[in-house]
Amino acid sequence: MFKNYFKIAWRNISKNKIYSFINIAGLAIGLASFLLITLYVTNELSYDRYFPDANRIYRINSDIRIGGSNLHMPVTSDMMGQLLEKDNPQIEQYTRIYTFSGNKLVKKGNVYINETNVGNADSTFFEVFQLPVIAGDTKHALDEPNTVVVTESTAKKYFGTTDVLGKTIEIKDNNITPYKITAVIKDIPDNTHFHFDFLFSMKNVNYDWGAITSHNFYTYIKLKPGTDYKAFEKNFDQYIDRYVMPYAKRFMNINSMDEFRKAGNNLQYSLMPLTRIHLYSDYSFELSPSGNIQYVYIFSAVALFILIIACINFMNLTTARSAGRAKEVGIRKVLGTEKKQLVSQFLFESTLIALVSLLIAILIDYFVLPVFNDIAAKHMTLNNLFSTSILPFLIALPFVVGLLAGSYPAFFLSAFKPIEVLKGKLKLGSKGGGLRSVLVVFQFATSIILIVGTIIVYEQLHFIQTKNLGYNKDQVLVIDGLFTLNEGTKQTFKNEVLQLPGVTEGTLSSFLPVSNSSRNDNTYSKDAVPTPQNSLDMQNWGVDYDYVKTLGMQIIQGRNFSKDFGSDSSAIIINETAMKLLGFTNPIGQKIYNTDNDGQQSSYHIIGVVKNFNFESLHQQVGPLCFMLGKNTNSAIFKVNAGNIQNLITQIQNKWKTIASGMPFSYRFLNESFDEMYRAEQRAGEIALIFSVLAIFIACLGLFGLATFIAEQRTKEIGIRKVLGASVQGIVKMLSKDFVKLVLLSFIIATPLAWWAMHNWLNNFAYRINIEWWMFVVAGIGALLIALITVSFQAVKAALSNPVKSLRTE
Repeated sequence: MFKNYFKIAWRNISKNKIYSFINIAGLAIGLASFLLITLYVTNELSYDRYFPDANRIYRINSDIRIGGSNLHMPVTSDMMGQLLEKDNPQIEQYTRIYTFSGNKLVKKGNVYINETNVGNADSTFFEVFQLPVIAGDTKHALDEPNTVVVTESTAKKYFGTTDVLGKTIEIKDNNITPYKITAVIKDIPDNTHFHFDFLFSMKNVNYDWGAITSHNFYTYIKLKPGTDYKAFEKNFDQYIDRYVMPYAKRFMNINSMDEFRKAGNNLQYSLMPLTRIHLYSDYSFELSPSGNIQYVYIFSAVALFILIIACINFMNLTTARSAGRAKEVGIRKVLGTEKKQLVSQFLFESTLIALVSLLIAILIDYFVLPVFNDIAAKHMTLNNLFSTSILPFLIALPFVVGLLAGSYPAFFLSAFKPIEVLKGKLKLGSKGGGLRSVLVVFQFATSIILIVGTIIVYEQLHFIQTKNLGYNKDQVLVIDGLFTLNEGTKQTFKNEVLQLPGVTEGTLSSFLPVSNSSRNDNTYSKDAVPTPQNSLDMQNWGVDYDYVKTLGMQIIQGRNFSKDFGSDSSAIIINETAMKLLGFTNPIGQKIYNTDNDGQQSSYHIIGVVKNFNFESLHQQVGPLCFMLGKNTNSAIFKVNAGNIQNLITQIQNKWKTIASGMPFSYRFLNESFDEMYRAEQRAGEIALIFSVLAIFIACLGLFGLATFIAEQRTKEIGIRKVLGASVQGIVKMLSKDFVKLVLLSFIIATPLAWWAMHNWLNNFAYRINIEWWMFVVAGIGALLIALITVSFQAVKAALSNPVKSLRTE
């Protein structure tokens, strides 16, 4: 039976080559797109799930609001983990990661390499995160100071082998410190929310230990089996009352958290499941760039819609070409074939086409996956399709698609009445036209929504690039890695670079107005006696005298720092947001106060107000910030204006080699760091554009097939009209008008849906564009023109045909 099904199916595919090609090509492209997005989505959803006990591991997040300033951080105090473990037996283990020591200079031969994937961890790290071990005992690997765990590729990079236990590596900061390698682990997989090549002992961190309100440690806890993490979160109130309140009473003069909160402030801790960190976290200072569950939903919907569009093509063309199969159905019914056998035959045909399309789709993905990886910043391989999580769905896919695409045509064709068919009374081809119209409307409505979405994404990205940020990000060169130099050498380097032609300004600082830069916040009060009502937590950046000028910022009240004023060592410049939240109208000369963890109070006099500038991404409002004169800088920042920028960089590198011999020379441009903040949106825009084009292309394939079929059906009508004097333009108009109506209806349906979807997406930005009417018009006209071009090709061909040939049989 199946052999006969196969013969009939293959005969029909071979007989109707154009329509078979359209069906297979449309389904193959749709399936290729579906599989690519499936790879992307499953990769995003797989983050951190490979860890044993991943469902029992949680990170503690902090949400703090003081004086109108909001801090959403994935870090806690150094004490929180151990205090929670002491008071709550539900905790099986805890561990901490510390990364705020910055990059490490690791010696290899006679040179130092600037390593960025570094951190310090507790000895309990590998009890919580059970990573595969190549050599060593990870349980005690970080017990002692001056110990380090390295990954497999790092061991090979520095020693050419993984047999490195007991060997030492030299780290240069202010001194040269040898670290003993105590374990080697497998490289941390890409689908992990942290990526370390070196994990140093926590006992090497130089820190003010025990500061209960200083939040700088990523703290993870593993709860015992059966513990409800939501119920456990109630213990944070006890932690605040027992450990935070004594500090608050001492330094903020409050008696309870209720008093603190009534003043508009807040302190709250929460647990985030390990497996949700990558996609659901919107916290600052993540260990690696986060994903976005919203994009997972969007791309999943796009994949499904593209697959449905491809299936719709199959349904439309099969039902439209019912004339070619009607007599076959009629004769087979007369000869005794049952309806269920006919349905099985047609479903077998559609499944066969889906299977052939799937094989072609996998071949397409083999060639395009490297390009897609570059766009999506992934390292996926085609082997991922055959993983245990995807393979069952891959096997089922041709059957599901065959059933989805072939079910209606199968029941439609098998329902023909043999007497009507054989007598020629059945209006073949027209039957099912209403459903075909609905399906075409769905195809183009989906395509228009994708086009509108792509336009709005690119307009928002253009807005980000061109918005006045309050500082100058263009032609600003940043030289990193100055932390190994003393202050005098840093100043010498800055002065020598300023002598080079093409360098107009220069400054030294560790702080830059981009998200991947250093950050530091402190709480200040308007009065010498701090209270919840007069306190404000704000960013505190150490800069030099030339920072404001180099970055093109604007002082709107008072003055900049000046070497002419010795008192500027205790001076401070605040931004407009800080001025507003502190309640100042004219803050120049006013004092603000800060109390450190030891109870020592410092006062600062305000000498200026800098115009607000966006120092975080445009997803966030500008928060309060202040500048102070500071040292311990990591970067030299130069405003350049050179025709040959590469030649200038070479000259600066030569200066560096003279001053910091053997140290790595690392540079970047500020606008590149700025762009990096919106890389996720840029990738989303590129992916949306690609799949919008594919959706339109697949829809047009189906439209081309339908137009070809209708032109064939109306060949004699066209011939008669031409004999009676109809013009080519009139015939093209006649054949195209129905399709134009369908596209216009698609536009009407798509417009409110696209507005709703993109309005929600734009709500993620504090600074955003307005959705304009022209965006929908461009998408609608674009879809209409594409449809007209597709239909008109066949319409013109039919209109130019010789009417004698079409009427010869009459």
